[in-house]
Amino acid sequence: MAKLSMVARDTKREKVVNRCAKKRADLKAIIKSPTTSYEEKEAAVLQLQKLPRNASPVRMRNRCKLTGRPKGYYRKFGLGRNKLREAAMRGDVPGLVKASW
Repeated sequence: MAKLSMVARDTKREKVVNRCAKKRADLKAIIKSPTTSYEEKEAAVLQLQKLPRNASPVRMRNRCKLTGRPKGYYRKFGLGRNKLREAAMRGDVPGLVKASW
């Protein structure tokens, strides 16, 4: 089980990212647009820098939905390797079988 403070921090970051996503996308579109003037781009960059640091989706960490484990995470299932193995052995994951050759 991961530290609950780390899991709580990630959920807090996720909320901030979702709240600021539209504004970040608009500002980034202004910055990348070839038709906007230099002054508009500079103003957009300053506004982007004023957003909270945790508003960037890069700062979020993928974690197991059951344990909060940050490493060994399978994106397709949303679980860490340990819990995915347990679920597969119980037969909870359709189509997933233990390899044997």
